[in-house]
Amino acid sequence: MKTIIRFLFLVFIISGCSKDPDLTEDILGGGAIFDPSIYNPEEFLISHTIPNPTPEQAMTPVIIASHGYTATTFEWNEFRQYADEHGGVFVSQVLLGGHGGNYEDFRNSSWRDWQLTIILEYDRLVQAGYQNIHLLGSSTSGALFLELLSGAHFNGKPAPGQVLLIDPIVIPSNKSLSMIHIFGPMLGYLEVEQSEAEDKVYFRFRPEETLRELQNLINIVRKDLEKGFVLPQETSLKVYKSIKDPTADPVSAVLIKNGLKTFSGNSIEVEMINSDFHVYTRLELRPHTAADKQNQIETFNDILERVLNN
Repeated sequence: MKTIIRFLFLVFIISGCSKDPDLTEDILGGGAIFDPSIYNPEEFLISHTIPNPTPEQAMTPVIIASHGYTATTFEWNEFRQYADEHGGVFVSQVLLGGHGGNYEDFRNSSWRDWQLTIILEYDRLVQAGYQNIHLLGSSTSGALFLELLSGAHFNGKPAPGQVLLIDPIVIPSNKSLSMIHIFGPMLGYLEVEQSEAEDKVYFRFRPEETLRELQNLINIVRKDLEKGFVLPQETSLKVYKSIKDPTADPVSAVLIKNGLKTFSGNSIEVEMINSDFHVYTRLELRPHTAADKQNQIETFNDILERVLNN
C-alpha cells in the first residue's frame, strides 16, 4: 500500500512537469554515446566475427549473451572477458533492439523489437552451420527467452542446448509497474538513480512507452508459466536468482520452476544466490565485496561447465 501511495504522489508531482527528459550528450540516449556493437558488430557477434566457421569452429559452443531492459552489451563484458581467458567457447553479445542508441529509438521500440535481435543472431548462427548454441540472459532477456520457448519458435529448427537465466524478471519487485498503463501517459518517463559512469551504458530515463512494453511482456510470460509448458527435447534450463533483488522479485524463480518442465518431465534447476544486486553477475561500476566477486566467479564457472559438458 505504501508503494502505491508513493507512486500516486510521484504521478501527481510529475504530471505537471515536462514529459520529455533533459538529455545531454554525455549520457546514453543523448545522441553522442552509442553501444560499440552498433558500429563494430564483428567485435561482439560471432555471426559477424566468424561468418564461415571451419568444422571445428562450428562445433565450438556459442553462448548468445543478452542483457536487460535499459542496459547494453556492457552488462556481459565481464563474462565475455572471463570466457575468453578460459577458452573453449565463443560469446556473442547481443544488443536488444531499440537499446544502446538514441532515446527516441528506445521510446519507439516494442518488446518484439528487443527480442528480434536475439532471433536474428540465433538464426544467423544456425544458417552459418554452428551446431552448439546456448542462451544466456539477464533480467528482461530471461523473459524474452521464455516467451520464445513457450511458443513455436524452435519448431523445425535446432533448439538451444543450455538456457541460463540470471535474475529473470517475471514479477517485478516494485509493484507500481502494474499501474503503468494507467498513469504512464501522465508521467512521460521515469528517472532512475545511477552513477555518471553507468549513465553511459544504461538509460537513466525510462520512457513510459517502454515500461508498458515491459509490463506487457512479463504479463504474457507469467500467463504462459501459469498454464505450464515443456522445453524442447534438446534444451536444459537453469535459473540463478538473487534473494534480495530490488528489481525482479525472487518469486519470479518460483513461477519459472513451477511452470516449466524438461522434455522428460523433470523440474528445471534453480539456484538462489545470497546477493542484494539485480543482475549480480555485473560488478563493474558497482561497489562490491569479496562475497559478490565469489558469487560472480562461481556462476561464471558453472555456466561454462554446463555449456562445455552439454
